Amino acid sequence: MNNSVSNTARLIGAGLRALLVLTVVCGVVYPLVVTGVAQAAFAGKANGSEVSSQGKVVGSSLIGQRYDKGQDKAGNPIPDLKFFQPRPSAGLGSNKTNGVNTQYDLQVSGASNLGATNTDLIKAVKERKKWVSTTYGVPGSKVPADAVTSSGSGLDPDISPEYAQLQAARVAKENHLPAGKVEQLVKEHTNGRALGFLGEPRVNVLELNIALKGLVRSHG
Repeated sequence: MNNSVSNTARLIGAGLRALLVLTVVCGVVYPLVVTGVAQAAFAGKANGSEVSSQGKVVGSSLIGQRYDKGQDKAGNPIPDLKFFQPRPSAGLGSNKTNGVNTQYDLQVSGASNLGATNTDLIKAVKERKKWVSTTYGVPGSKVPADAVTSSGSGLDPDISPEYAQLQAARVAKENHLPAGKVEQLVKEHTNGRALGFLGEPRVNVLELNIALKGLVRSHG
């Protein structure tokens, strides 16, 4: 009887000691080490790839955002054509909740899950193509795919160089800038394929618009 109680107490004591050690190692030491290494070697990425402008954090290079100048009577955002526009955000976040359009909402990101033959998707693509064609003065055949379709997450921060160049003339006109300088700005902010062969060339819209604001100030 005494031996049984003693063994039980010993096992419980060993279990508690193991719990304490593992709690300290896995719950305190390991997180601190990982956090310290991340902050020392990859501070920018560890902190969300924040992008700053004039000393103020204005977003993340990994997350897309809208550039609007208010809403119309139906509550839809009105794009501010002084800025380069991102690709559509037509996932879960594009639904209106309580009359508020939540496109590019981090809490409700996701794909629309509509198939290529879905009539709603076909209608939306046609409407977007018409808007892009009319707004930027190009034929529908010249409108790139990323100008009329959303990404899987609905938060893509990049657009194709083709879509950025397509917008350049209108952006230059809205900001009273030489078109050539805006087109050059797009070229300077075009990133090539990763490792030279992975993915497609892309332009980060946030970083491009920050550079655009700098160009506007220099010509102000």
